[in-house]
Amino acid sequence: MTQRIRIIKTLIIAFSLSFPFSVNAQSVEEIIKGRKAMFSENYQNAKKISILLKSKKIEEAKPLLKKISDNYKKLLDYFPENSKEGFKTEALPSIWENKDEFNALMQKASDDIIKLAKAIETAEDLRKVQKELMWSNCTACHSRFRAPH
Repeated sequence: MTQRIRIIKTLIIAFSLSFPFSVNAQSVEEIIKGRKAMFSENYQNAKKISILLKSKKIEEAKPLLKKISDNYKKLLDYFPENSKEGFKTEALPSIWENKDEFNALMQKASDDIIKLAKAIETAEDLRKVQKELMWSNCTACHSRFRAPH
């Protein structure tokens, strides 16, 4: 699959995720691919934010921060019991075994991104505050809930 087709598919999935829907009405494949697309979008946006903050383009980073926060909230609905396997999911069983902990981490990540959006206004060390409020949540989740690759 070419890079262009992958980008188009990711955009279509991301676009479709911006409308209200019921996860229960989606197939397992759509759910897994949807959550993978949101995590991928969050990572791509986080990388863009790092570049923007390094260049002191704080206002340009804010909409990306909002999008990441919103995605984390949506992700709370993207781990139903029937989506544990298949479609190259990297989600570990520990998500469903520790659902409250996982959900709390998704909510914390969303909240921390909003805190980051406020903190970048006055932070002296943007890299440090970004590490504390964004990247540390990625690491915490990946170490406990995502299969290594």
